Amino acid sequence: MQYRSFGKVGWKVSALGFGCMRLPTHDGKAFSGKIRERESIRMIRYAIDRGVNYLDTAYGYHEGRSEALVREALRGEYRDEVRIATKSPVWLVEKPKDFDTYLNRQLRRLGTKHVDFYLFHGLNKESWKNKVLKHNLIKRAEAARKDGRIGHLGFSFHDNYGTFKEIVDGHDGWDFCQIQYNYMDVLNQAGTKGLKYAARKGLAVIVMEPLLGGRLANPPEQIRNIIKQRSNRRTPADLALQWVWSQPEVSLILSGMSTMGQVRENVRSASASDIGTMGARELKLVDRLRSEYLSKTPISCTKCGYCMPCPNGVDIPENFELYNEGFIHDDVGTARMIYARFTSKNRRASACKQCRKCEKRCPQALPISQLMIRVHSVLGGGKTYSAD
Repeated sequence: MQYRSFGKVGWKVSALGFGCMRLPTHDGKAFSGKIRERESIRMIRYAIDRGVNYLDTAYGYHEGRSEALVREALRGEYRDEVRIATKSPVWLVEKPKDFDTYLNRQLRRLGTKHVDFYLFHGLNKESWKNKVLKHNLIKRAEAARKDGRIGHLGFSFHDNYGTFKEIVDGHDGWDFCQIQYNYMDVLNQAGTKGLKYAARKGLAVIVMEPLLGGRLANPPEQIRNIIKQRSNRRTPADLALQWVWSQPEVSLILSGMSTMGQVRENVRSASASDIGTMGARELKLVDRLRSEYLSKTPISCTKCGYCMPCPNGVDIPENFELYNEGFIHDDVGTARMIYARFTSKNRRASACKQCRKCEKRCPQALPISQLMIRVHSVLGGGKTYSAD
């Protein structure tokens, strides 16, 4: 296993961390609470035995059962081999003391009085303003750090670069952050710019979704053929992971693994990883793959944001991005799941009233109102369309 510096914390973390969000389940459904406990524990211990020293879980993972599973996996000598990260469910916080209520519940689930790394979960502009700042949750977190319940404080993130920078600059006590990052997300969310900014500020940067929910590991046939022609030694998954590990600002990659095969493959990749391992030829290949993916984009939205704000609350760029990704990766099913589970109703395409105010501001002259009907028909209604 390779190890990397964890920001200013002064600790070496394994290049690969085990994300406990996609554990195997009895019903075969991702994120289900019906965890196959024996197999999950076997997978986690296999990774630890091979040098993985960071486990990531959260209050809501696997319908609230992931933290208890981690406790079982770490019984005996395994607890001393790793550090645990879990996350505060900020969306459930309605008053300041709720922070402590959930933290204490999580400690009981984990069977410990101290969690090594604690994150505000999935921050965006709204939750930063209306949860963390409104309820002064940083003060609560710092008090928990002082009394020993928390070791290091950070946040995971899903929004744009401007909001990311605001949050990074919003507290001098951050030790680390967690961002979605892969070779298709260099301009999305925090992006490469956010990765470098946080690292310059001394934060350890944890990368989640390095395989974009598994889609980069199982690419469309045309992408797979390009990889076969240009790279004899790498699988699609290894190519995507090594691209992230090659960057010096990355402290570790989190992978949510569902099978022992995935654990073995990722451990092998991590053991062969290092900063700058990808040469010019492979970097050029990744650029080619990105271009091929983007060439499949059905709606030419550049996410400039000129169409926003929508008077009806629709997040126009977010809906277009989700729709596009369904076709880019030949995986409309996942896009539908995200639309249903993680896109609030007031921000969905279905909230569009066809007022057409946005269309007057769109530099691409997109017929946004009509496209919103199509987006919701595909993502919300289950209809099938071609990308054209």
